[in-house]
Amino acid sequence: MIERLLALPVTSPITPSLSQRQMGDLPVIVIDHPKVRAAVSFQGAQVLAWQPAGSEQPGLWLSENSAFTPGVAIRGGIPVCWPWFGPVQAPSHGFARIMQWEFTAHNENEESVFLTFTLRDSAETRKLWPHEFTLIARIRLGDTCEVELEAYGQYQATAALHTYFTVGDIAQVSISGLGQHLLDNLSQREEYTEETKLVFNGRTDRIYTEPEQSTYIHDKKLKRHIEVVHFHHSDVVCWNPGAALSASMADMPDDGYKTMVCAESARINRPMAPQGDKPSHLSVRIRLNPKIG
Repeated sequence: MIERLLALPVTSPITPSLSQRQMGDLPVIVIDHPKVRAAVSFQGAQVLAWQPAGSEQPGLWLSENSAFTPGVAIRGGIPVCWPWFGPVQAPSHGFARIMQWEFTAHNENEESVFLTFTLRDSAETRKLWPHEFTLIARIRLGDTCEVELEAYGQYQATAALHTYFTVGDIAQVSISGLGQHLLDNLSQREEYTEETKLVFNGRTDRIYTEPEQSTYIHDKKLKRHIEVVHFHHSDVVCWNPGAALSASMADMPDDGYKTMVCAESARINRPMAPQGDKPSHLSVRIRLNPKIG
């Protein structure tokens, strides 16, 4: 998918490394920088692709079946789930990921590209959620992929950076650093586990409520590790749809579940709660092939 994004015709050049292009019906920023290739959608301020220089495989997974249509969630990358997580009300995972954000700032140096997007309350959002808010997404793309959410207003909101990672084969993937306490959304059970690593044997949907700061995705097939460092989080969500659900999803290939896994920085059990001019945050920093001691 990253090759497809880079091949899109330029609609508006911004800098030698940044350009605006059109993916389906959605405007996107494409980054073609000596240190990184990436793309970010105006809809949802969603990082769609990230591949640092020297990496043979993309860091993020993006479905080839995604509909790039206004108001329809994009399957893959880093969706911003806000101001609620899950199907608690419509739209599922909140409205931030299906709304057009304002592209408010950009900068770059020899190592990285920096982008800022902003979403503010409007008549449209107040039909769904009655609060005034300003939500800022700051994105750094280089040897790491970093996303910071900064929320202003007076309310409580659950949130997640619903990151889809590229893996070689889900059957050869394990995840560590999750802690022992979890809520299993499939069995509706709360439990403590003795497992030190999560492995995948079919559909998986878990909220880990006592995670470590860093989660590690161990990928035997691609022979790499992915370090996911969470900031200001209370939970880490791990998700893979498995074969049956993957086959039933229109925006996902039947075998899409084999090459992706979600490990999400989240604030579910401790919601974001800004107080006027005191913002609340949720952030993630992703690095490929870190040295694990």
